[in-house]
Amino acid sequence: MKRSLAWIFLTFGVAASAQAASLPDFTDLVEQQSPSVVNITTTQDARPTRQGKMPGDMSELFKRFGMPDFGIPEHGQGRPRHGQGSGFIVSADGYILTNTHVIDGVDEVTVKLSDRREFRAKVVGSDEKTDVALIKIDASNLPKVAIGDPDKLKVGEWVLAIGAPFGFENSVTAGIVSAKGRSLPQESYTPFIQTDVAVNPGNSGGPLFNMKGEVVGINSQIISRSGGYMGLSFAIPIDVAMDVMNQVKGGGKISRGRLGVLIQEVTADLADSFGLGKPRGALVAEVEEGGPADKAGLKPSDIILSFDGKAIDSSIDLPRIVGATKPGSQVAMTVWRKGASREMSVKVGEVENGKVAVSDEGKPDQAGLVVSTLKAEQKSQLKIDSGVLVEEAVGAAGRAGIRPGDIIVAAGSQPVNNAQELSRAINVKGRKSIALLVKRGDGSLYIPLRLD
Repeated sequence: MKRSLAWIFLTFGVAASAQAASLPDFTDLVEQQSPSVVNITTTQDARPTRQGKMPGDMSELFKRFGMPDFGIPEHGQGRPRHGQGSGFIVSADGYILTNTHVIDGVDEVTVKLSDRREFRAKVVGSDEKTDVALIKIDASNLPKVAIGDPDKLKVGEWVLAIGAPFGFENSVTAGIVSAKGRSLPQESYTPFIQTDVAVNPGNSGGPLFNMKGEVVGINSQIISRSGGYMGLSFAIPIDVAMDVMNQVKGGGKISRGRLGVLIQEVTADLADSFGLGKPRGALVAEVEEGGPADKAGLKPSDIILSFDGKAIDSSIDLPRIVGATKPGSQVAMTVWRKGASREMSVKVGEVENGKVAVSDEGKPDQAGLVVSTLKAEQKSQLKIDSGVLVEEAVGAAGRAGIRPGDIIVAAGSQPVNNAQELSRAINVKGRKSIALLVKRGDGSLYIPLRLD
């Protein structure tokens, strides 16, 4: 009996040792990559509370166009709000990637490096749809991350996150890739990497590393009933983030393709009814009149099987692929129509009225404004020839008295019709102030905006 027990314990010990030997060692990776990961703290100034409705008929107009109903500011001050997140250095001269939701609507962004140095950061630009933001600190010779290829990731592969969950800086967690190409509600432009890496509040914006020490994603979201880690975390593929970064640095505008169709999933029953061998593709339920798809000849009941040489396995694939296509490109499509496939060509349009931060690389967030473009129909209803809708006013703009819901018609004597025109008017070298013509309710007024 003693012999048997000894043999069992020996066998168990050998098995345990073999299992331990097969587990990855993250120590070198952490030592090499931790210096390129940063802790981000944010401060949002106290805001007056808002109640009531806008004067005149503006509230009803905003409802009709799907715009937010902003109330009238009341007196009273609250306390500044503070937030935390993570980020990582992508260039030695101080460019840092993080999540948009980490820095959105804040008045001050502070970056703390692993060597405990702290810098005030400037927001170069951000993209709400992909939740990617680019910030910059005034520093040089910084340690930067190596960029990996998310397409080469395999389900089951080990990955590691470094960040500041609940403010605990340089915390390391590891797990495996659970799935790729995940689509989440209201997130049609991002094919998320799903992992079981422990990600908690404060990890947002931090890097997801593969075992080579390359960043393959930005930790962005979790699914949780408790608010904490439950084994479901999602990262933005790094190639999506780098594309946003390059567009932001190149001019501040995020350009996305559009097709102008309403689509739905192809179920087994629908595939059978259309004579398609198996469920795949994106079923066109509606075609926008005069849109790119309409001009190309797409019709309701068509099933898009491929776009620009990329197979559409599920309807969720199409928005991502089209969105990543350069507007104006002539693209080939394979379409299933009346029991047979056919080749078609479409000139990709551009997504309009995206929310764009007024900032550029030289003077990011100088004004503290986020605006969106007005359609011709909206301008007609408002009886104006130019203007942009203020979606957010913080920093200098908030202090000047500009409010969400205001329409900025002109900067000085220059009419403005989009964020880029407003940014150019504001970001003039040496300019200390500018008068913005604002339409509010039934009236208009000039508001001086100090920039120094």
